[in-house]
Amino acid sequence: MLIRLGYDIQFDVPAPLAFVAQLRVHPSRTADLREPDILHVDGGLATHEYSDGCGNICTRFYAPAGHLRLWNSTLIEDSGLPDPVALDAKEIPPQELPDDLLVYLLNSRYCEVDLLSSIAVELFGNINPGWNRVQAICDWVHSKVTFNYNFARPTKTALDVFTERVGVCRDYQHLAVTFCRCLNIPARYVAGYLGDIGVPPLLPMDFSAWFEVYLDHQWWAFDARNNKPRIGRVLMATGRDAADVAFLTSFGGSNLIKFEVVSDEVSSPNG
Repeated sequence: MLIRLGYDIQFDVPAPLAFVAQLRVHPSRTADLREPDILHVDGGLATHEYSDGCGNICTRFYAPAGHLRLWNSTLIEDSGLPDPVALDAKEIPPQELPDDLLVYLLNSRYCEVDLLSSIAVELFGNINPGWNRVQAICDWVHSKVTFNYNFARPTKTALDVFTERVGVCRDYQHLAVTFCRCLNIPARYVAGYLGDIGVPPLLPMDFSAWFEVYLDHQWWAFDARNNKPRIGRVLMATGRDAADVAFLTSFGGSNLIKFEVVSDEVSSPNG
């Protein structure tokens, strides 16, 4: 399967401003790209790329006051298969985890492990460890939280989501990630493309969030918002929570005036 990926994001920038973007496909999917994956910044602005502590590709640039446009169109090959399911995948005890994964058991900006641990144990402590316990967490979050764009806010944490029971895509994932960490299951937040392939169209199209857990010595995708295997996930960035994977960070104020994202199956490279 071939998937056309892209975006057109435009801003009004009142004063010169520094930016960091995380809009490139993750290095783990580079081999699947069939066209260059390039962040275009109109105006010929100089850019600089680096890899952050989580292995994500970041792009720095300094924009003058005025109109700013970021855009890209690329093509990626995908298996066309739904997210893999491994019902027998087992949890790895903390003492056996690789050193670099211990951070995914700890508190982070949006995931208050210390405040939700007793609740997680009460809700999920008696469920058999492994894949089924993670799925039980997804089932609970999916059924208890109501999706509503009107209740989105950048400061909402997992505890807020648990208390308010309403939010957007990232809020579902933050709560599920926190519950997993409370039970010593390494969990990380993920951002990427997820089009409406194999499901009824859901507008407007946006970048998506899901999460991954470490079972049987590898990472597996889970999605508390959609709560079913999906086709065509394309990873862009991973981190402790949404603070690590923002698609664009500006060191000052700007006004978003256009935001379009594309993730569509195509029949040929010219599709």
